[in-house]
Amino acid sequence: MGENLGCRYLKRNGYKILDTNYCNTFGRRLGEIDIIAQKKKDIVFVEVKTRYTPKQDDIAPEDSITPAKLRKLERIAKHYLREKHQESATYHFDALSIIYNRITQESSVRHLEHIFF
Repeated sequence: MGENLGCRYLKRNGYKILDTNYCNTFGRRLGEIDIIAQKKKDIVFVEVKTRYTPKQDDIAPEDSITPAKLRKLERIAKHYLREKHQESATYHFDALSIIYNRITQESSVRHLEHIFF
């Protein structure tokens, strides 16, 4: 659900979706990238975090992006760039923080750009 909402949000905001749920298909699994998009000449690796309401906790979706998760994102992104022969491409990492209300079926998306370098 969250990744579909994320793709729609990105498309509405001028991004081209290149891939979703990307992971390496050989060797030791490096991780997964939820959405790979492009805006102008930049490749954007997007981590999607979704929370559903009503729910008891008040944890923001992006709070679950740990340093270990960021390291995994970086490893799999470098693999993607090598595989696509795009090593010289400019790229960065974004996160989409999505809250989806199951009762009203409404969602809110917060786009966090350049979450690390």
